[in-house]
Amino acid sequence: MSATFDRQIRPIYDAIDSGSNKSAIVACNKLLKKQPKNDLVKALKALALVRSQKVEESLYLCDEVLASKPADEATLSALSHVLRGLGRHLDIITMYDAAWKQQPGNEDLGAQTFAANARTGNWKSAQQACDVATKMHKLFKEERYLYWSIFCSVLQANDQTTQPDLRPVLYKLAHRLISSAQTPSFYSADRFYVHLTILKELELWDDVATLLSSEIGQTICNTNLTIDELRRDIWRAKGSMKEEGGRAQQRIQEKDDRNWLEFLSVLDATFWDVTSVSEPSDESKDACRHYISKTKEFLAQIADKDGTHDRSGPLALLELEKRCVAHGLATDPDAIYTLAESYFERFGDKACCFEDLVPYIQFFGHHTTQWTGLLEKQIANETPESLCRTINALKLLRYNLTQEQLTPELEITRATQYVQYYLQSLIHGKNLPDTELQPADDLAVLAGHAYTDLWKLTGDLVYLRRAIAILEFASSKSKQSYVIRIMLIRIYHLLGAPSLALEHYRLLNIKQVQTDTLSYLILSRASTFALSSWGDLTYSSECMEASQIYLSNSTDTAEFVVRAFFAEKYSQIPDFIVLEDRLDNSLQRDLMKMEHVRMRLAHEAITSDLVDMELIELKFIFDRLHHDNRDFTVIPNHQPRNAPSFQEQTTLFDKVPGPGWLSSFLRFYIRAFQQASDLDDSVEDKLLIGDRPKSHVESMSSMTLDDRLAQRPELDLEELTQDERKLLDFATALSEWLGPHHDYIRPPPSVVLAEAARQTELKLGHQPKGLTLPENGSNGDAKKDYEPPVVQDPPEIALNFFDDMKARFTTALDGSVLPPELLHIVTLTQEALLIFAVETIRFKPAAIVKTHKLGPLVQSFKEIRAKAAQTLELMSTELEKLAKAEKDTDRRPEFVEQWSAFETSELTAEFLAGVAKKFTDARYQILEGVSKGAAKVSKTHTAS
Repeated sequence: MSATFDRQIRPIYDAIDSGSNKSAIVACNKLLKKQPKNDLVKALKALALVRSQKVEESLYLCDEVLASKPADEATLSALSHVLRGLGRHLDIITMYDAAWKQQPGNEDLGAQTFAANARTGNWKSAQQACDVATKMHKLFKEERYLYWSIFCSVLQANDQTTQPDLRPVLYKLAHRLISSAQTPSFYSADRFYVHLTILKELELWDDVATLLSSEIGQTICNTNLTIDELRRDIWRAKGSMKEEGGRAQQRIQEKDDRNWLEFLSVLDATFWDVTSVSEPSDESKDACRHYISKTKEFLAQIADKDGTHDRSGPLALLELEKRCVAHGLATDPDAIYTLAESYFERFGDKACCFEDLVPYIQFFGHHTTQWTGLLEKQIANETPESLCRTINALKLLRYNLTQEQLTPELEITRATQYVQYYLQSLIHGKNLPDTELQPADDLAVLAGHAYTDLWKLTGDLVYLRRAIAILEFASSKSKQSYVIRIMLIRIYHLLGAPSLALEHYRLLNIKQVQTDTLSYLILSRASTFALSSWGDLTYSSECMEASQIYLSNSTDTAEFVVRAFFAEKYSQIPDFIVLEDRLDNSLQRDLMKMEHVRMRLAHEAITSDLVDMELIELKFIFDRLHHDNRDFTVIPNHQPRNAPSFQEQTTLFDKVPGPGWLSSFLRFYIRAFQQASDLDDSVEDKLLIGDRPKSHVESMSSMTLDDRLAQRPELDLEELTQDERKLLDFATALSEWLGPHHDYIRPPPSVVLAEAARQTELKLGHQPKGLTLPENGSNGDAKKDYEPPVVQDPPEIALNFFDDMKARFTTALDGSVLPPELLHIVTLTQEALLIFAVETIRFKPAAIVKTHKLGPLVQSFKEIRAKAAQTLELMSTELEKLAKAEKDTDRRPEFVEQWSAFETSELTAEFLAGVAKKFTDARYQILEGVSKGAAKVSKTHTAS
């Protein structure tokens, strides 16, 4: 590159880096006038166009540069960014492969060709990466390239798309290659990891023992936790748990290693005689008793030695007794109780005490009485330590409550007690900065649990409002308490105040991967609370923001994989690949997508572009094997062990949307979009810009897509509410009724492609690659070789749906359902009208109706539209009345009066009145918004 050209090109790079894409395009155009065949400038212009969302314009330039087979580093780098932005990862591989063939001695280009293969994330094609690495090893004699090839074989063997009978072949290939390496694998910890992984899979136990028993092998295991964990897995797979247990015991005793995995190894070894066989014999049990006695003595010594400095020994003793009971080998019926009592005495002032003891305190009879008596003596809050012990005692007492003790009267007493202790204990955190948690937070959490349980026992919503009051107050005192905010999110949803739930969700400050694991807190059935039909895109925007992690995942994780290869951090690569797969196929990702589609239909005009775009994406989703990454463990639970958990109590409609819910909605949305679209698979393949998503062996089936869409597994339907089932029935009936007419009228693929080519040519001034116009400008023959379908009367389900929903809504107005259920009925009724609008969009043009003599069919639409309009108008009017009543209702007494009995200057009437006002405003906002949105949707989609 000449110095003059470098000065000319530098501003373009700077403009692209700073996001000034328009300036970059202008600069590229100036240079292209002087150098019209310069591939680098074309690639940079294509990159600026992609980042300006001008995809069609960038495609032509991109294909032009690809056709010239560039080989210089600058052009390859720029074009790879373009292709990545277009989702054309396979073209990146082809591009680098062609470039390397032109310069086979260029090591950097070879490495980039390998990286391009590694970035695809499709390890079924890892053979290509393996071949590149093997070739590089032969050419450049560097051993890391051999390990690249070896590990690519391992990754291909582990890929879910690889056939099972091919996996051992790939591992044997990897073993042959690693055995040929001139340098031993213990040259580095990660190469050692690769070697052990291969030997473990091939069950070459003697070779494993040789490696692990060597001095350097032991050193690596002692200094590398990943390999130490792999070593444990190897001994477990080999069946050598007794030996591993002995080694773990030695490390605990001689090196003071308090890694909990070491204690688990000792326990697993202790019970190996009875766990390694399906039906242990009396001899096995006797041998196990012998080991139990020795292990108990050993753990007791560790517990005495550590005192209050470490919890591992006492916890291991509890786990030992628990396993004894599980295997019928317990000799002392009081052992677990005695150990639990000792543990509480020793560690009751630790915040983790409750979580530690919960698995072991399933007490009954006199043990329950003793345990309760012990805990009740611990109630005191004079010091931070005694406060922590009190909190643990109250949690443990609540955990062991029986059904007879869960009466409204007793729960009111407990709730009052929790609140009193909380308010009295605030003094211990009085001078803490806002970044710290209040020591008394868990007392407010317990109060929230008690009030929620009171609501479940009595059905009185006043108890949920009391929970809001104390939790809002606690949140103001402990701004960083995510537990309190999560409880408020759940309760605000139950009370139909979604804006306040969203406010607390945003204050959680969720970032990156947490949006995948935690966004369900606010976006589960988000369309029920969305006001997108009234133009408020708050929830729609929240979906888009939460989706950013998925958009960056493929690029970022692919880069992590490549960097790990280059740095030879092989032990990290499987985790990166698992992370990428779990995010790419995240259930929450696609639940959010489904909610966003529902909100989008309510907000935007229903056009062919919208229908086509969503159809393609939803079809991709339908073929995914999903991972449920949602973390429900973050929802606190301090309800009694025999009662429903806090999560179960606060689940909307008592149904958690999951794979069944998603599949059900995908089925009827895809069918509706299919019928409204002119795209079939052949057209879609021509128009699709990026690579198709990875397919899975398990998802491949002899059934066609239409056959799979027609299925209705009962297991899937169990995740739907009754109203959602009615919507599913309505949408299915519409598809079956109108499907034959859609199929008859839909233009053939040649016409669709010709029109797409013509539109692109008009826009860009040249014919797009891959789309060919019919000769003589013909539109092709759109006539069918069979008779048009006979017009049928509308199905009863479609005719009766809106009447049924009106009756359902009218019944629900009596206050017998939670506020969200009323909104649920309205939004589903509104959604049914939108589905109807999608299904009938093809029959809008008068020319279509006249040509195909569809007058009677179109006339029958009017009755359905009229019923929809009447129902939504009624719902809108009634919701408007409820909104006005909510606004006029003074809720301050409900929030203030309960707390007058608590003598404190902290929980003031002014504060509680503020909570009441915010709650009232939130309720008014949602009721008014859904009311106006329903009216708007009705007006838009029921006009003749």
